[in-house]
Amino acid sequence: MGEAATRQRFLIISNGHGEDWIAAALAARLTPNHYVDAYPVVGSGNAYNGICPIVGPRARLESGGARTARGSLRRDVAKGGLAMVPPALKFMRSVRDRYDRIVVVGDVMVPLLGLLTGHRNLFYIDCYKTGAARLYSAAERFVLKRTCAKVFCRADNLSEMLRDEGIDAEAPGNLMMDTIPRGDYDAAGRRTRPLAIAMLPGSRGETAGNFSRQIAALRLLPEAVTPDIFVAVAGDVSVEDLAEAGGLKRGNILSTDGDDLGTLSEGNLVVHLLRGRAMGNALDAADIVLSQAGTATVQSLGLGKPVIHMTSPKDRQSRFVDEQKLFGEARIAVAGQPEGVMRALERLLTDSDERARLGAIGRERIGPPGAIEQVLQALGG
Repeated sequence: MGEAATRQRFLIISNGHGEDWIAAALAARLTPNHYVDAYPVVGSGNAYNGICPIVGPRARLESGGARTARGSLRRDVAKGGLAMVPPALKFMRSVRDRYDRIVVVGDVMVPLLGLLTGHRNLFYIDCYKTGAARLYSAAERFVLKRTCAKVFCRADNLSEMLRDEGIDAEAPGNLMMDTIPRGDYDAAGRRTRPLAIAMLPGSRGETAGNFSRQIAALRLLPEAVTPDIFVAVAGDVSVEDLAEAGGLKRGNILSTDGDDLGTLSEGNLVVHLLRGRAMGNALDAADIVLSQAGTATVQSLGLGKPVIHMTSPKDRQSRFVDEQKLFGEARIAVAGQPEGVMRALERLLTDSDERARLGAIGRERIGPPGAIEQVLQALGG
């Protein structure tokens, strides 16, 4: 009875696919000693499966909540995105005083919802701002000062800026590197070629198109340098849609690995599929990453894997430039045409020194794991 009385109740709120995985890893560390619920604001919240209960209304947005494309917010609003706001506000009001700690993982949108619903003691983990480009605006500082008991930033200059406003903020490091999802999948055991790549086509509306262009680039590679290929499939993405987009045939699942999704193939091209919750298994086995993801790109670079990213005329240029200031040369940005992707990939596949150089830049820019222990200590976890 005494032990149950001391177990605190935590609500973890996340607003994005990558943020869900970070928050789910944090929840997994908290559940042995606390009651934990999760509120994924956007999407299915698959990352929390088997870890903790999911509560609250979930919104479905065409963009999946991503703001990398120009006009994504306008399109979401035009297609009924504002309908998500009243249920979210109602839920946020309903959980006031029901939890000992409310932890927010994502951007400033959830603290804004908190401001509108009377929350004043949020623990906020900012996964969005890097400190390499734009800092907190006056409006963002206003929201954070009035809603947050504690803010965890990714960079010292961000936490210093908030402390100057009287906000309790610190920069323990990049929590993304402590929360790379790993599961039941033997990527190393499937290696047959000298090098391997991991493909992350994304988790949003453009996923099938991204995959199609990535596969088209791989088809152009000389057979002698074609690598082993692993694709981490996000929870809301259909394997059948990927097969159709890539013009590939789906094979049977022959292994007992819990996160194996089988293969897609065409002639000598074999693509190994695994669930997104085992993404880290693919990254560990890979030498290069083709990524259209957000959080997963950061994690790939932090592991020392050079990333090739396809740009698009739809990209929000300011966001892209901000990211590139942090990533530097470690993320190679090419126009989203198969020929350009193929040339960038072939160059890395045939130049081990360049792979090592870019990998070192990525590790230095992103930083090592270790932040999660400080976060847990501050949360009382």
